[in-house]
Amino acid sequence: MARTESKMFPLGSTAPDFNLLNTVNGETVSLQDIKSDTATVIMFICNHCPFVKHVDDELIRLANDYQPKGISFIAISSNDVENYPDDSPENMKKTAEELGYPFPYLYDETQEVAKAYDAACTPDFYIFDGDLNCVYRGQLDDSRPGNEKPVTGESIRAALDALLHNEPVSDVQKPSLGCNIKWK
Repeated sequence: MARTESKMFPLGSTAPDFNLLNTVNGETVSLQDIKSDTATVIMFICNHCPFVKHVDDELIRLANDYQPKGISFIAISSNDVENYPDDSPENMKKTAEELGYPFPYLYDETQEVAKAYDAACTPDFYIFDGDLNCVYRGQLDDSRPGNEKPVTGESIRAALDALLHNEPVSDVQKPSLGCNIKWK
């Protein structure tokens, strides 16, 4: 696994739109269909990455804590499934159902969405305000597999709490670290 950092999408940039397959229900959805007027969290994840597996439980807690407050969560996998079959749409659906993902798990077959977001790793996180302007990009928290720090979601939670309280999101943001996206 290549340890890769986020490229840090420019703050203030508008979220690129997309139409992707929701592997859980088989429907194609657009960002406009599932975004929130409060905030939208977009996460590039995959099934096989140990960095994602390390934070899966917190992703679920985070969504369950903040969706009732009007925040939308969207997970996207952009990995090359020919060389990484664990990340196929069928296995994405299986993972989402087994773990109980409370958010859509979308498949970016062409990898164009990952490129539009300048995503580099899994997991890679983005938060957009109600106008779909980027207010946060980077890490979930300081925990990484093997560093003995607890998985808390602290960085994402702080940004979401600021948005919910109409306060500015801190511009001190650390890149995420994970496996590189598996490009075709």
